[in-house]
Amino acid sequence: MDRPGALAVLNRRILEAYSRRTIDTLRAALPLRVALPHLEPVLARNVAKETQKDALVIRRAGATLAAGGQPDREALGGLLEATQDIDRAFLAQVGMLPIRIVVPYHEVAPIRMQRIERLFAAACRILGAWRSERGLRAAVQESYPRAELERLLGDLLRLYALETRVLSRSVQLPALLVPLRERIAQSLYEIMSDVGRRLAGELSVGVFRKSPSHRAP
Repeated sequence: MDRPGALAVLNRRILEAYSRRTIDTLRAALPLRVALPHLEPVLARNVAKETQKDALVIRRAGATLAAGGQPDREALGGLLEATQDIDRAFLAQVGMLPIRIVVPYHEVAPIRMQRIERLFAAACRILGAWRSERGLRAAVQESYPRAELERLLGDLLRLYALETRVLSRSVQLPALLVPLRERIAQSLYEIMSDVGRRLAGELSVGVFRKSPSHRAP
């Protein structure tokens, strides 16, 4: 069984749910509702970009475990460089839209590195706990108490939101919205942070919820 692949699929579903909920909330918020036609295409493509990056990290964690090695700073730095190739493909896609983006790597890199480190460590922990006779959910339960899992998910989604805030500042906006750029970026971050906290709580409860077959009569 491709366990790193299964974990990457779960991560993708979490980020897709996060993106959907964020966009639904943005549609009801001003001034973000005004800016949404310019932000939504970026957000939709951004989630696909981020799931690709996370899959790289998860698969590298699986390969490191399989080789019996330990991650070092150089290896994690290599992952950071690999994510820039995915960024270039993302910018090429966005370049087909009436939108201009320049990724400010001096701001993005420290945030992204934190996310890589946290995700790599979590993937190693979960994959290392995954026994052949048990599934992914049992491995997550064995790896983290519920409260710690909620904190981990919340931190990963918060770092995603921080990077998105930086990216949103670089989206080309109509002249009338340019004075609101910082307010829009901060409002986007606040909404994403709130959505992320709630989603992390729901997911951690769901992981530890007993299935109907195990409930007491």
